[in-house]
Amino acid sequence: MLLEKMLQSQGFGTRKNCQQLIQNAAIKIQDDIITDPKFRLDLQDLEFEVYGNTFQYREKVYIALNKPQNYECSHQATHHFSVFDLFDDVLKNRGLQCVGRLDQDTTGLLLLTDDGQFLQALTHPKKHVPKVYQIKTIDPITDEQIQQLENGVELRNEKGSFAATEVTRIAEHELSMAIHQGVYHQVKRMLAAVGNKVESLHRGQIGQLKLAELPEGEWVYLTEAQFVAAKNTDINYFQTL
Repeated sequence: MLLEKMLQSQGFGTRKNCQQLIQNAAIKIQDDIITDPKFRLDLQDLEFEVYGNTFQYREKVYIALNKPQNYECSHQATHHFSVFDLFDDVLKNRGLQCVGRLDQDTTGLLLLTDDGQFLQALTHPKKHVPKVYQIKTIDPITDEQIQQLENGVELRNEKGSFAATEVTRIAEHELSMAIHQGVYHQVKRMLAAVGNKVESLHRGQIGQLKLAELPEGEWVYLTEAQFVAAKNTDINYFQTL
């Protein structure tokens, strides 16, 4: 791949902007400053520097973020911060998108990518990739409510019944459960349907990918094993971040 094209693919701006970076002697590869925009590259394990900052070539990016409260999963946030404010312009220029959404007041595991096929694999209704949530409720959680969640509830303006799996009461006002769809405000609406109300909501796992010690507001690139785990419909085994 040509150097100018590689830089553009990695989010360093338009072809003209990338040419200007190269002509300004900003690009270094293996200790050599490259000033030819048509310099041909081997992309295998490629690392390069831009004004002294080191980057690794990535054909596509797969990112896990521990989303904080008061961040919207939108490029054009209206009332709060945007999760995209947590990333630099280079990543945003790649067309980074959220894989599904979390409400502004919901915390936890959020995946982002510039790979449309990966996004489709995790969000298509037929895929049924489970998402595990930890929920704190206003009222005590009853056995009857747990049974209703497992059997399935109807949600207004939605077709069919929505059931949770792996429902576990952690404390009187706290439970964990997995959902396999992704309709608007699903967890909050399911708890409301059984006569309770969500006080706080945290997503801790997608597929086999489990949020562990990643600090709130921080993000990491997914490894290949984590990438595969995120698409898995089985939650009995997991890879951690």
